[in-house]
Amino acid sequence: MPGSFETPLGRKIPIDYDSDAPAIEVRLQEMFGVTVHPVVGAARLPVKITLLSPARAPVQVTTDLPRFWATSYADVRKDMRGAYPRHPWPLDPTQAEPTLRAKPRGT
Repeated sequence: MPGSFETPLGRKIPIDYDSDAPAIEVRLQEMFGVTVHPVVGAARLPVKITLLSPARAPVQVTTDLPRFWATSYADVRKDMRGAYPRHPWPLDPTQAEPTLRAKPRGT
């Protein structure tokens, strides 16, 4: 079993195997563009992903990222756009570039 998950930006996020399912916590924008849910091991266990706001507060927990993008993301996007207007909240996160950056002030 791998000890970490590598995000699209190349950061290694430790995988927690102490709970009922392998789990990671990662900022939502860092998962933009990911269209296949991460799995681990020969049994291909889905990784439980806690998606975090730019302030690192949990906003959603999922074991099916493509389904989250297709369903709940629209509501999360609406809430997050108001709370974090300087961060990108694309209409189609599956086609967006992953990022950890906010837009410069005044844009």
